[in-house]
Amino acid sequence: MVKIRLQRVGKKKAPFYHVVVADSRSPRDGKIVEKIGTYDPMTNPATIVLDNEKVEKWIKNGAKPTDTVKALIEKMAK
Repeated sequence: MVKIRLQRVGKKKAPFYHVVVADSRSPRDGKIVEKIGTYDPMTNPATIVLDNEKVEKWIKNGAKPTDTVKALIEKMAK
């Protein structure tokens, strides 16, 4: 199964995330299929950058977003 989830790439105590499409069996920071955005919780307000066309394409093809990514997508829609 393919999931849309966060991949941590920031330094210690300074998180920064890539929003990626990955196989659900791969580790959090392991092999990915495609990078579709970024999320920076350290800015005020948090910075969310998503490629909406790619997100819709992957969801249409059966990828399931995690709860956190689902919340980020809903926040972007507002």
